Amino acid sequence: MLADVDELGRPISYEVLEPGTPVFSRDGARVGTVRHVLAAEGEDIFDGIVIDAGAAAQRFADADQVESIHEGGVTLTLDAQRCRELPEPSANPAALRADPSWGGTADERLVEKLRRAWDLLSGNY
Repeated sequence: MLADVDELGRPISYEVLEPGTPVFSRDGARVGTVRHVLAAEGEDIFDGIVIDAGAAAQRFADADQVESIHEGGVTLTLDAQRCRELPEPSANPAALRADPSWGGTADERLVEKLRRAWDLLSGNY
């Protein structure tokens, strides 16, 4: 299913983004649904989203990779292929490559976000 941002409804805040909301690539392909919003509690900092990508797969999209959040869906800045390459949340994330075109965040910061996402998913928070 391809999405048109104009059909996704009004823009909303990450604070009211619901699990199960569809997630789309920049080229309109549905890449999954929102599982969790990752944010720094009490600091009003949006860190990204954990995406249910089907077949029990989960992916993490950093805040810099989220283009827009609407009532009917989230659009990422990445095309469908890059969305499939997003990292999985884990307790011990693999070493990441430094590639500014891939997301523009520091490796250490992303590794910490992946660990926090894993803690949230596994109930270790």
